Amino acid sequence: MEKKASVLIIEDDRYISNFICMSLKQEGYRYLKAATGEEALRLCYEENPDVIILDLGLPDVDGIEVIEHIRSHCERPIIVVSARQEESEKIKALDMGADDYVVKPFYMGELLARIRVAMRKSEKAVQMEMTQTFQRDYLKIDFMNRAVYVEEKKIHLTPIEYKLLALLVANRGKVLTHNQILSRIWGSTESGDANSLRVFMATLRRKIEKDTTNPRFIVTEVGVGYRFAER
Repeated sequence: MEKKASVLIIEDDRYISNFICMSLKQEGYRYLKAATGEEALRLCYEENPDVIILDLGLPDVDGIEVIEHIRSHCERPIIVVSARQEESEKIKALDMGADDYVVKPFYMGELLARIRVAMRKSEKAVQMEMTQTFQRDYLKIDFMNRAVYVEEKKIHLTPIEYKLLALLVANRGKVLTHNQILSRIWGSTESGDANSLRVFMATLRRKIEKDTTNPRFIVTEVGVGYRFAER
C-alpha cells in the first residue's frame, strides 16, 4: 500500500481538530496536532510534515506570523483553514507564503481534494529539481546521470551515499530527522539505525566536504537529524 503523506493540523478548536484528524485517518494519512503557534513550529522543525493545515486565529500568535516562520526554513505546502473571510486576510496569507485558503465552515471532501492538489504540486516541483543539475560552490550534482563532482572532479559515491545526498539536496534548508531519513532511504526505521546513518554521513562528508570539522554542505542538527545548507 502506498504510504500517505503526513499532515500537521494547527488548530486550537478541539472539535474541528478532531474532525480533521478522524477524516485524515480514514483516508490513511498520518497526522500531527498543534493547538498553539509555538507547538506548531516545534513540530514543523522536528517532524518536517508533508502538508500543513493552519488556522489563523491561534491563542498565542497570529497565524500569519506562523506562516512567516515556517517559510523561513520550509517549503512544504500550507493550506490555511480560517473563519476570516476578508479579501485582505486571504491576500496577506497568500503573500506570506500560504499555498491555499479555505474559509470555515468547509466540506471535508473539498479539504481532502486540496491536500491532494498540494501534494501533486509539491512532488512535481521536487521531480523537476531532480532532473536538473545542482551546483553549490565546488559541489555539482548531475541528477540525470547520477554523477557527483567536487571541484569539477567526478567522485564515487555508493548507492546509499548518493541517495542520502539527493534526499538532503531535494529538501535543502529543511531539517530531516533520523527516523525520516532511515524511512526514506531504507524503507523503514527498522532496516537501519542511527549509528549506521552517522557512519554513512561521515563517509559522505569526507568525500564532498573540504573541512569535515566545519562542513559547508551537510549540517548536523544535534539530537534531531541533518539538513543541507540552504545557501
